[in-house]
Amino acid sequence: MTGSVLAIDAGQTGIKTRFADASGAVSETVLPGIRTHEPVLVQLAETAARIAAASAGASRSSFDGDARADGGAARIEVLAAGVSGLTEAEADADALLTAVRPFGVRRVLLVHDSISSFIGALGDARGAVIAAGTGSVTLGVGRDAVRRVDGWGNIMGDAGSGYWIGREALDAGMRGYDGRGPATALTGLIAERWPDIEQAYIDLQVDPNRVGVVASFAERVAALATTDEVAADICRRAADELAGSVLAALRSVGEAGAGASPRLSAIGGVFRADRIRSRFERQVRLAVPGVDINEPQGSGLDGAAALPHLDDAHPLHAHVTVASLEQPAAR
Repeated sequence: MTGSVLAIDAGQTGIKTRFADASGAVSETVLPGIRTHEPVLVQLAETAARIAAASAGASRSSFDGDARADGGAARIEVLAAGVSGLTEAEADADALLTAVRPFGVRRVLLVHDSISSFIGALGDARGAVIAAGTGSVTLGVGRDAVRRVDGWGNIMGDAGSGYWIGREALDAGMRGYDGRGPATALTGLIAERWPDIEQAYIDLQVDPNRVGVVASFAERVAALATTDEVAADICRRAADELAGSVLAALRSVGEAGAGASPRLSAIGGVFRADRIRSRFERQVRLAVPGVDINEPQGSGLDGAAALPHLDDAHPLHAHVTVASLEQPAAR
């Protein structure tokens, strides 16, 4: 199908969008991150409404149910989205199509962001893509198998993620403050954010953006790792957790055996920390010497934009949920 396409990469830190209209003009924007504890499809419909209105030069900035394709908003013919924390129950392309039809949408493609990240980073190659930002998730793709590892959220998983690093740092900082653990500069980071350090836990618990707040400490932890052993240990353990996820994914899809040479891309803000990335790569290479570690070909947003053109033979094609006015929803 040709025409205008809205691609969405809905992460917890930010929702990235790319709108290519029927003339070929492209615009991109970043909106506040997806709230995985709230209905996801509503947020995607709100995002479509904002982009439709903005692309038409309208002043509306939120979904009010009145911005129609024939009432001042731009027409979006195809919506393709990769979404953090997307569950099987929420992957209802039919319901999303109904919600966004006022903007002219005729086709919806919906995937977990591990799928769109893989397609953006490695295209049709076999191997693994790990994304580590606020959360963390790995997707392994083999000749005959696909396996997701982690991405289970900040309560049950997301090991090695920005949130995980921040949470470990807050714990270590308070242990240092109490004398239950070694003294560490991480205690000072907590006091910078919350001068009344003994009130910090209450302030954090009532903050509606607490997941983002915790994850925001990760970059400072990596910076302190050169001089603070507690911070350095957290970075080492984060790298080992991320490597463990990749190795589990590669083993699961048959790409970690003797002589295997799978491709691997690591994306997300956590890997901007050289200390974490270098140890992560070293640990993976020790276990799979033939691994080919590549810079990603593109981003998760590129992967979302590629969904409408995904070849039927692609191993991830079966993991895309589709709804169209021309055909019933399919997976």
